[in-house]
Amino acid sequence: MKDIPAFERIWRLVAEVPRGRVATYGQIARMAGLVNGARTVGWALRALPDRHRVKGRPVPWHRVINAQGAISLRGREGGGEASRQAAGLRREGVVLLTGGRVDLRRYRWGGRRRPS
Repeated sequence: MKDIPAFERIWRLVAEVPRGRVATYGQIARMAGLVNGARTVGWALRALPDRHRVKGRPVPWHRVINAQGAISLRGREGGGEASRQAAGLRREGVVLLTGGRVDLRRYRWGGRRRPS
């Protein structure tokens, strides 16, 4: 997977996060082979084209949260994106705690199920 551009690697990994689970920016960065690359994951998700698909399915960007289990605001439009992200997680059965946090012990994705 190393020969694939970083953003595409990130998008492919995020596409593997199952419905009803979350991953952290740092977790995706480590899986992508990006040391200290949590911000790069954020940039990749911010740059994700609206219609981009991996294996025919949209990339579930809303399943990536910060290391504290919270939704991270993105740029000037962070409030609207945060609401969309929270709504997407709730639709999948993820319970948001006070302050919009996710219980990582309960909902964190354990990792890849298959090699790429």
